[in-house]
Amino acid sequence: MSHPTAGPVAAFDFDGTLSRRDTLLPFLQRVCGAQRLYRALARSGPALSRMAVGRADRDAVKDALLLRLLAGHEAAALEAAGETYADFLVRSDRLRPDTLDRAAEHRRRGHRVVVVSASPAVYLQPLANRLGYDAALATRLEVADERLTGRMDGGNCRGPEKVARLEAWLGEERPRLYAYGDSAGDRELLARADVGVKVRPRAPLPALEPV
Repeated sequence: MSHPTAGPVAAFDFDGTLSRRDTLLPFLQRVCGAQRLYRALARSGPALSRMAVGRADRDAVKDALLLRLLAGHEAAALEAAGETYADFLVRSDRLRPDTLDRAAEHRRRGHRVVVVSASPAVYLQPLANRLGYDAALATRLEVADERLTGRMDGGNCRGPEKVARLEAWLGEERPRLYAYGDSAGDRELLARADVGVKVRPRAPLPALEPV
């Protein structure tokens, strides 16, 4: 049972929940170019196939792809690319009107809105800033000597890690928690919430309870 010490929190997954589809691969294409991305995906093809049927570790496959594409990349250049991509996403039709409207409704009620996602913080934090959200708890990319190592810093923000990141952000607070997600990677987050909403491609969201 939740024992609120502050206002309620609404936690939203990003890809497939606030966005219509995956946003990582288009970002990597912008940063690395289409040919380099396709070559990296081709090399990762067998592992991606095994991952699709549950026979390969999703985090390890993602780590290997990022290592191939981002190792040695200048951190400042990636941050600039993240800002540009956030601008693009906000202006594009890649965000879902229904879940954006729901996030806006939570904000009108004085709730804090947080994005909790396996996608990189390098573009989700600036996007959250542009949308007026309170935080983006997302996958961080490791940097050493002002360059990316190609590794994830702190692991992939998926599954139980989403709950761990959210709990760390909340600290000792136990507010009423709403959560929205569309995939197996959101299962633990939805289970942790007082109100967990499974987001589906075409089904309307259930109404919020009256104020």
